[in-house]
Amino acid sequence: MDLHHLKYFVVLSEELHFGRAAQRLHMAQPPLSQRIKDLEKELGVQLFHRRRTGVELSEAGALLLEHARGVLDHVAMAQESMRRIRPGASGILQVAVPPDTNPVALSTMVSFFSSLAPDVLLNLHELTTVEQVERLRDGELDVAVVRHPLSSVGFESGALYSRALGVVLNAAHPLASSEAVRLGDLAGSPLIIFPRHMAPTLYDSFLHTCRDAGYLPAAIVHARNQHFTHGLIMAGRGVHFNEEPWTPLPSGIVWRPLVGDPLAWRTSALWLKSRRSAETDAFVAAVGAGLEAGGHG
Repeated sequence: MDLHHLKYFVVLSEELHFGRAAQRLHMAQPPLSQRIKDLEKELGVQLFHRRRTGVELSEAGALLLEHARGVLDHVAMAQESMRRIRPGASGILQVAVPPDTNPVALSTMVSFFSSLAPDVLLNLHELTTVEQVERLRDGELDVAVVRHPLSSVGFESGALYSRALGVVLNAAHPLASSEAVRLGDLAGSPLIIFPRHMAPTLYDSFLHTCRDAGYLPAAIVHARNQHFTHGLIMAGRGVHFNEEPWTPLPSGIVWRPLVGDPLAWRTSALWLKSRRSAETDAFVAAVGAGLEAGGHG
């Protein structure tokens, strides 16, 4: 049974007039009349009683109407579900960024995406690398903004943007007066760093780079929140690596570049190939604009 014929039948059942039904369906009356005859022939029953002033549902037509509306409703629900599988088609794009994303970069991403896809709502999530990858694989995210290195098997990635990291020190630290700090000169200083479970590959890469440069931390202190991190530095509990601050640091701590830029945030957009769409492409472009605005080269 042709679903179009079923739709024509339901509309005619509601209008009980070929002319009004044809107008509602944006078609001429003769083709509509023929489609109804075709449906009656296929089913072997008369669905309508033709009258001079219109039509009336037959007993068979009334029975079919009960089933037809349910069939069309379920088809519409199925079509809507399929549309929601394609990112952005439902009007919402689910994306995630790292917890410490530069505010200028984030603001630029949002505004740039809005200019490219004004009818799509950007639903932003603040997630760690591990959380982002898990949700991408589970289909809960369309695009993620991730830090490299990471295991990206099965994903597609946008252009890689790099932002050199410096070191945040207590103002009383012996190296605080230096214009730039050699990574190896931090030897003996405790290191304040994000917990390994947030981004294991990136965490290990940082520690390997420190070790290769001669910096073996006296202790490792884990911190997620920027205020907590700054409080630890002010208390003399360690040093911390981060990009150049976009706002003044609290009194008592300073930021200094690292000689040779041995550490960096290397950031890109990441998505599953199966979920790529015009909307995901628009956000990938917005990520590039945001990271450039935030100082990533």
